[in-house]
Amino acid sequence: MIVVFKKDATLTEIEALKATLVEKGFHIHESQGENHYLIGLVGDTSVIDPGNLRAHRFVEKVVYVQEPYKKANRRFNPDDLVIDVMGHKIGGGYFSVIAGPCSVEGENQVTEIAKSVKASGAGFLRGGAFKPRTSPYSFQGMGSEGLELLLKAKQVSGLPIVTEIMSIGQLEKYHDIIDVVQIGARNMQNFDLLKEAGKIRKPVLLKRGMSATIQELLMSAEYILAGGNEQVILCERGIRSFEKETRNLLDLSAIPVLKSKTHLPVIVDPSHSTGLWTLVEPMSKAAVAAGADGLMIEVHNDPDNALCDGDQSVKPEKFEAIMRIIEQYVKMENKILN
Repeated sequence: MIVVFKKDATLTEIEALKATLVEKGFHIHESQGENHYLIGLVGDTSVIDPGNLRAHRFVEKVVYVQEPYKKANRRFNPDDLVIDVMGHKIGGGYFSVIAGPCSVEGENQVTEIAKSVKASGAGFLRGGAFKPRTSPYSFQGMGSEGLELLLKAKQVSGLPIVTEIMSIGQLEKYHDIIDVVQIGARNMQNFDLLKEAGKIRKPVLLKRGMSATIQELLMSAEYILAGGNEQVILCERGIRSFEKETRNLLDLSAIPVLKSKTHLPVIVDPSHSTGLWTLVEPMSKAAVAAGADGLMIEVHNDPDNALCDGDQSVKPEKFEAIMRIIEQYVKMENKILN
């Protein structure tokens, strides 16, 4: 249930009502924007008569919320969330591109790619230090050494880093030095990890699971938000289907659906979703047109010899060409590329 206050409601009136509701056992979630001030009630609202709430002269309206996710719900938060990392913003009209190799393979590799994508206009550097792989015999990443190389690339390029964390232990040990913590598709419903991510004060990029519904994605985000961390970015990275021509099925319709249901920024990963570098450009353009707040693109200077996902990685020169096109699409959507 949401209680929306009138513009002339006084702080004393609001605080008195909040105190009464807390006494009844409700958790209060507040949201204040330029043109609104409201509170969301989390609990069994069947015990409340909405007419009694509307009887207060300072209450404009009372709205029931049927969805099980509350803090991720746009009704609780009408204004788009803007996440700012070292001056690079995502959401609320700001568009940013996260780019870099699937896996960190060496200092020269990640540093050179970082400088290249920065020059092309990327706002964030991505790179895997810890890699969840389907086969136990595949390259699993360089671990802590790879993370150190990412930090060196950050120093050289000035780009904030985005990297995946796979366990609670890794989160506790490394979250302080990571700018954006990524929780991958395979861990989207690792609820213990999500709870711990709710305790940190760093942005969390949450990828949609390969067989997850939109509501399941939002409920996973709710775990993080409920823990107190309000900085969550959602990522559509393709879902499993019967089609074999692409690695996954990029669900473009999820973008406007999510934008209607939540205030959280929504980005798209055209690399993992299609699995083919030739499809990265058209799917990037489609994602911008569908309303995405950003892109996550894999870039490798030698895809033919990449240790991970070379067939879906674009070369730096191709990334440069994509960025010049995306720049125009972002302008047409009245957003700011940063």
